[in-house]
Amino acid sequence: MSKKGGVFIRRKRYFFISCILLLLFIALEGRLAQIQLINTENFSNHHVNLLKSSVSQRTQEMVIDDGRGQFTDRTGLPLNYSEKPVLVLFPFLKNMKWNEEKVAAILDIQPKNLQDAVKGASKPFVFGGTRPYLLTKRQINQINTLKIPGVFGIREKQMRSDIAGQLIGITGEDADTFIERYPEKKGLQNEKMGITGLQKQFDEFLLPDSESKLVYHVDGLGDPLFGVNVKYKGPANPYYPVKIQTTLDKNLQIQMESLVDRYHIKKGGAVLLDIKNNEVLASVSRPQLNSANPFENGSATNMMTTQQIPGSIFKTVTAAAAIQTGSVENSDSFSCNEDLYGNPDKRKLGTLDFKESFAESCNRTFGDLAKRLKEKNPVLLESFAEKLGLIGEIGWHGPLYHFPDFQQLNMDSGRVFIRGESKKDDNLAAHTGIGQQEVRVTPLGVANMMASIARGGQPYMVRTVSAIKYQDGSTMETFPMKKIKGDSISKITAMKLQQMLRRVVTSSKGTGNMFQTLPFKVAGKSGTAETGIYKGNVQLHNKWFAGYFPFENPQYALVVVNLEVPEATRGINPLFSDIVKMVYEYSHKQANE
Repeated sequence: MSKKGGVFIRRKRYFFISCILLLLFIALEGRLAQIQLINTENFSNHHVNLLKSSVSQRTQEMVIDDGRGQFTDRTGLPLNYSEKPVLVLFPFLKNMKWNEEKVAAILDIQPKNLQDAVKGASKPFVFGGTRPYLLTKRQINQINTLKIPGVFGIREKQMRSDIAGQLIGITGEDADTFIERYPEKKGLQNEKMGITGLQKQFDEFLLPDSESKLVYHVDGLGDPLFGVNVKYKGPANPYYPVKIQTTLDKNLQIQMESLVDRYHIKKGGAVLLDIKNNEVLASVSRPQLNSANPFENGSATNMMTTQQIPGSIFKTVTAAAAIQTGSVENSDSFSCNEDLYGNPDKRKLGTLDFKESFAESCNRTFGDLAKRLKEKNPVLLESFAEKLGLIGEIGWHGPLYHFPDFQQLNMDSGRVFIRGESKKDDNLAAHTGIGQQEVRVTPLGVANMMASIARGGQPYMVRTVSAIKYQDGSTMETFPMKKIKGDSISKITAMKLQQMLRRVVTSSKGTGNMFQTLPFKVAGKSGTAETGIYKGNVQLHNKWFAGYFPFENPQYALVVVNLEVPEATRGINPLFSDIVKMVYEYSHKQANE
């Protein structure tokens, strides 16, 4: 090869290498631009906020409030958080003289306790750890008046899930879901968002603007970068975060949670409505919410808004349809020694009229009535379930800002039929009339039905939230009472149902006769539903009691349910009874204050 040819090859090789290096340099510059200029708030498939991560590497901080909106009860008492007055200490105190004697004197403890706590600290901490030393308002003022760098008396906000956990719901972090839900909120993808319950439904209002925290800057070794100057950073907007004012009464909620647990309800719960305003006063769901692993064993599921098999509770619908369509007369009698098929029944109730059949919960009567209704119109039972506010969109919904149909609750709508043949076949219709077959309703829907009857027949949307409040206490939005669209039962039908529900309690053989001695006069209906689920050779049942009180001047509707338990399981009626007594004592205490 000639010398000239060798030079050409070397030049070609150098050119090729230079091109590769140039491309690598361009790729590196592009990557740097992506990191520093383009994707600073949403980097990689993990959606990392590089700006936030960069700052966090150079700071040590104590978060006082994550900035997310919170939930209160009807009077403004906190539900899903608590504020604890605590002492916060910063780690740089171990390298300086900071007058721990004065702080110890205020706390009435030995200075050595403070010295030992600071000695092993590598980041800001609450004095006392998992069992913090709680300060008085006076102690907070005395400590902060000393103006010692790195020593603060604050009210730390801590989240809790033990009060109405399933109704309020849970939060979590999922960058992909966040970006899918809020594509316009760049840079916030690593914030907590609502996953279930009211947290999810009101999520867009609750998203944080900024955290409240105590911050100081450190160098690579963790030493103070700009001296010991600790800064407070909080939301710049005095109106945020907002507070969601629920309709719950915190005291009633706590007491009802305790009663449900006393009767060992493993799956089920109770819901209490204010009849006048059609608001949820208390809602308890079991199994209890496991905040560490909320989706284990369905603990995050709100059983009060999940459809279940109602059993004889549904006879209230069959009775309403029969009364209003003239399908039954007071003089009609029914052979209640027989089951739906005319065979001997295990419950020998004798021959009963319509009203006593309801009081003693005779299956034969309401199976026969369902067949009569089917002959008149196959969809009558479904229609009357809607008229009573038992099924359908019963939770509050309507236009709210840019939401054309905002819904307070994400709940099951319930159903009466699935298949067309269930409406036409005599046997299937009979089973439907007693709340079996394809019938599914929510406990909240049952409570709404009882409230509708107690009011005279008009169903309203159920409210769980009354208002959205700004941080300063002013109102952003309210949620007025709204009627459920469509027809309702007649006032005469409602009056007859009221008397029949009361007879369930006053009749000596009524399924609710144990409630005769309660301080409030109660009207209601029991229910025991076959589930088709077996534990060994024993079929499990859903055990219900639903009613309202006081009978003369209805104020409260209450539903209690114990799901998937052996038929012989007791406890539902005593639980209903104890909740009524609790509400009586609480309401009288409130009236006397």
